[in-house]
Amino acid sequence: MSQIQINGVNINYTQQGKGRDVVCLHGWGQNIKMFQATQDFLKPSFKVTVLDFPGFGDSSLPPVAWGVEEYTLNFKIFCDRLDIHDPILIAHSFGARVAIQYAAQYKVHKLILTGAAGLKPRRGPDYYVKLAFYKTAKQVFKLKPLAPFRDKLATFFGSSDYKNTEGVLRQSFVKIVNEDLRRCLPFIKVPTLLVWGELDDATPLWMGKVMAKEMKDAGLVVFEKEGHFAYHNQSVRFHKIIDVFLEKDKTHE
Repeated sequence: MSQIQINGVNINYTQQGKGRDVVCLHGWGQNIKMFQATQDFLKPSFKVTVLDFPGFGDSSLPPVAWGVEEYTLNFKIFCDRLDIHDPILIAHSFGARVAIQYAAQYKVHKLILTGAAGLKPRRGPDYYVKLAFYKTAKQVFKLKPLAPFRDKLATFFGSSDYKNTEGVLRQSFVKIVNEDLRRCLPFIKVPTLLVWGELDDATPLWMGKVMAKEMKDAGLVVFEKEGHFAYHNQSVRFHKIIDVFLEKDKTHE
């Protein structure tokens, strides 16, 4: 493991192998370990870098609440400092948000996105009923006698990712989930492999279909009866697929 400091934030990472740069970006609440198997698989043919995003694993917290833009800028500086240019990005969930914005702004060689977040969810009537109730309750809890219970109210209504964070990370999460990156998709013109779990309830399959349609050169592979962590649960299958996708990019000794 190694660390570098970027604007006061320590970034934990590991880098192994030789060849074209591959960078793996984990999801929200995850860490470097989620792509350890992928790094081991690819390192004979690529230089593979895996990092802990600020606030996760052994990286330090962001100084203030960050949105996707701030995480992407931090990642750009990280790549520049490590002399990583025109990389292949492999990203899951929140990591795909960063990969999408990065690829729309900077040069990348290829993208592999799995269970990618970044599109605004489709909401049913139940969601809006719950939201209206929460907004009303939030006003009631502003009353001084109830103020100490305000955070518990938010936690009760929040998602599991929201509940499992606090402080600056919770504030960051709120910013991030309200960002719609669909506008970035037409600007991504590099070959893109999308890998999705058929039963993904965090980033539903329709999101993968939209990305496949609105990116210039994207293809979608669906893992049947799998959920949000399809790439991890079926790592052998995932690695066979990306091996074919990256065949022409390998370094052969």
